[in-house]
Amino acid sequence: MLTRVDLRGEDGTPETLLSRPVLTDTAVADTVHEVITEVRQRGDAALYDLTERFDGVRLANLVIPPDAGVRALSSLPSDLREALVVAEAAVRRHHEEELGTARETFDRGLRIRTLPRPMARAGCYVPGGRAAYPSTVIMTAVVARVAGVDQVVVCVPPGEGGRVAEVTLAATEVAGVDMVHPVGGAQAIAAMAYGTETVRKVDVIVGPGNAYVAQAKQQVAGTVGVPSAFAGPSEVVVVADGTSPAEFTATDLVAQMEHGPGGISWLVTWDVAVADAVDVALDRVLEDAPRGAEIAGTLASSGHCVLVDDEQQALAVVDAIAPEHLQLMVAAPETLAERVRNAGAVFLGPWTPTSIGDYVAGPSHVLPTAGTARFAGALTVADFTKDINLVTADPDALRRLGPHVEALALAEGLDAHAESIRVRRQHG
Repeated sequence: MLTRVDLRGEDGTPETLLSRPVLTDTAVADTVHEVITEVRQRGDAALYDLTERFDGVRLANLVIPPDAGVRALSSLPSDLREALVVAEAAVRRHHEEELGTARETFDRGLRIRTLPRPMARAGCYVPGGRAAYPSTVIMTAVVARVAGVDQVVVCVPPGEGGRVAEVTLAATEVAGVDMVHPVGGAQAIAAMAYGTETVRKVDVIVGPGNAYVAQAKQQVAGTVGVPSAFAGPSEVVVVADGTSPAEFTATDLVAQMEHGPGGISWLVTWDVAVADAVDVALDRVLEDAPRGAEIAGTLASSGHCVLVDDEQQALAVVDAIAPEHLQLMVAAPETLAERVRNAGAVFLGPWTPTSIGDYVAGPSHVLPTAGTARFAGALTVADFTKDINLVTADPDALRRLGPHVEALALAEGLDAHAESIRVRRQHG
C-alpha cells in the first residue's frame, strides 16, 4: 500500500534521496494572479462571478446575517455544542499563556520600552464547500481574539445553495467572530487583502487551504500580513518501532489523508516487520472507511514507507521532510522528541493521535506545511501582534552614545544623521 523507500546503508543526505509532492506550479500561480487582479479591479462583482465559476453558486449576498451563528448554535445537538465549547476553552487557555507584556530596559540614561500591540482586523480563512471545518474557526479566530484583535472576519467557501454549514456558523458564534463572508478560494484571500465594497481590508490573513489559497496568500504577502508558514495540504510522518499496534499507525496515516490530495503520509521505521504490519492494517482500515477509495488514491501518490538503519537516520529523515504533524510511536518518545529540529507539532506515544491536536489539545492546528517547519511554527498570538519600541534618551545618554552615532553616520555618508547628534551636543 505504501510506496517503500529504502535508505538503509545510504550515505547521502535525506534531502537528496526523498521526494515530496509539488504543491504549486506555474498554472496555479497564473490562475491565482488572474483571480487577484479581477478582484482588485471589479470588487464585489468579481466575487459574485468567481464564486459562481469555481463553486457553482450564485450568491445572493456576500455577508452572512449577524444572527446566523446564534441560530446555528442553538440548532446543534448538545454533544456537538459541548465539543465546540470545550475546544474553544482549550485553545483560549493555551494561547492566553502566550500573551506578551510590556518590557523595559534602562542603561545610563537610555530607556527602551517595548509595547505589544494587536492588529485591528484579522481575516481567518476556513476551508469549506463540500466539507465543514468548525475546528479551523476555533483554531484561528480564538487565537486572534486572545491576541486582542478588534475585529475578526471569516471567509468560508459556500456549499450547496450558497449556504455555510450550520456547524461552521455555530463555531463562529462560539469563537466570537464579527463577520462571515461566504466566499472561498483565492478570491477570498484577494478580497481580505485589498478590500471590496463589502469585504473590508484586513491587516493579517491566517488559516489553511488548498494550493490555490496558499498561493494566493503568498502573492498578497506584503500588502497584508501573512505568517511565514505555508499552511497547505495536510501532512503526517509517523516514526514507529513496533511498540504500538499497527492499527494505530494505519488509522493515523489515513486520518490526515482525509483532507484530500497534495499532502504527505509517511511511515518511517527501522523494522521491516512494522512496515509489513502497517500495510496489512491499512487494507483493513480502508475497507471500512467511508471515503476509502478516495483516500487509497491519495496514499498511492503520497503515501511512503521509509526504511532506515536506526533512530538517528529516522530523525534525519524527519528533519529533511519537516512535516506538519509528527507522531513518535516509539518506546521512548520523550527522549526522541528532544532531538527533533523540524516539525510543526509533535505527538508523543500511542495514546496521542494527531486528531487530539486537530481539535482539543489547545495549540492551534494551523501548522507549517510543505517543508516550512524548517523556519516557521504553529499559529500563535504573535501572528496577530507587533511590537512598538519607545526610545527615550537623556542628555547623558546622548553625550555617551552620540560620538558612535556620528562615526557610523559619516561612514555611511549620511551627514544629516551626524548633524542631528552634533547640534544637540552643542546645546548640551
